[in-house]
Amino acid sequence: MPAKTAKAVPEPTPETQPFWDGCARGELLLQRCRDCGRPYFYPRPICPACGSTDVEWFRASGRATLYSYVINHRPARGFEDDGPYAIAVVELAEGPRMMTNITGIPNTPEDLVLDMDLQVTFEQRGDISIPLFTPAKVETR
Repeated sequence: MPAKTAKAVPEPTPETQPFWDGCARGELLLQRCRDCGRPYFYPRPICPACGSTDVEWFRASGRATLYSYVINHRPARGFEDDGPYAIAVVELAEGPRMMTNITGIPNTPEDLVLDMDLQVTFEQRGDISIPLFTPAKVETR
């Protein structure tokens, strides 16, 4: 039997280090342009909307909705025990979209309902905490 391969782990860069530091604390951080006010993801030093370099980090709410997904039946190396699994795009409450995985529910078309409410959770992978999303808890009165 072949040795189990570890899941890939991102390598932080100077531009992305604040994002990964936030994930380690259980916070989802985004950047926002101080000139045009637009939040964006993926981390980069220049606003993709207006080109300004006057950007800041802020703590996002961690809320999102399921925008799109594909169910992967041929897992990448390290994900053999997870298949089939969803590779998803979520739309954060703040506006940007990010690619992620969905946890906490079966990854089937019946359970992965577009526009469903999600909340961020984190999975420790080596020295890095990876943001994943799970169905939001429904508050009852």
